[in-house]
Amino acid sequence: MRTQASAKHHPHDDAPDTVEAFRKLATLPAGQQRDTLREEIVEAWLPMAERLAGRFRSRGESYEDLRQVAALGLVKAVDRYDPELGNAFESYAVPTITGEIKRHFRDHMWTLHVPRRVQDLRNRVRFAYQDLSQSVSGRRPTVAEIAERARMSEEDVLTGLEALESFTALSLDAELPGSEDGYSLSDALGSPDPALDTVIDREAVKPRLQALPERERAILYMRFFNDMTQSRIADELGISQMHVSRLISRCCNRLRDQVMRDAA
Repeated sequence: MRTQASAKHHPHDDAPDTVEAFRKLATLPAGQQRDTLREEIVEAWLPMAERLAGRFRSRGESYEDLRQVAALGLVKAVDRYDPELGNAFESYAVPTITGEIKRHFRDHMWTLHVPRRVQDLRNRVRFAYQDLSQSVSGRRPTVAEIAERARMSEEDVLTGLEALESFTALSLDAELPGSEDGYSLSDALGSPDPALDTVIDREAVKPRLQALPERERAILYMRFFNDMTQSRIADELGISQMHVSRLISRCCNRLRDQVMRDAA
């Protein structure tokens, strides 16, 4: 496979001359000869794919992974390219490889699922911010300036700026900025409130309590709300302490069974 530059001007200085190779590839049937020629074409264009991958080095992904993604995009471009259309291969391969890399960032680099629109806003804001940072000195570009440069609304700019800070998740064990005592996000997390179960139980039993006979309601109120002993309740109602005990036990069992049936 020749790798010398074609007489035709290429946007890439080391673009190999593979015009004839692609024409031959299009005529070959599936088999070892076609696979070998296909591999030679891919190998010849790999430097260009790796150079495209290098443009995305500073975005939080390892260069080796980006090279692999770019190589995958190159293989797809080789397989889908039609030399009969008359377009140079690189004019088809460059957007294919770049698109594959951008798709990798979109699908794999976000810790949480983020809508495609928000990802696009983030990229537009980032590019505008970088451009403005070179023209304004001593301060950060304002939201209005970014909106004007990116031709976006200020609301969309704010969304994009928020997404810029949300590309990766922060560990719950990470110490908060400005904390001097090791205070972390996990220390700020709430925990289940046991009182909530009490509220649920109370609301569940309320209609059943209202349906009890008046004397039984009074006994339960004196026992559990006024904290009266069974002996005092017996004296108050003129009945035996044993009878009070049986009434309390019977009411509680009945209420429990009714509430459990309602829950089921």
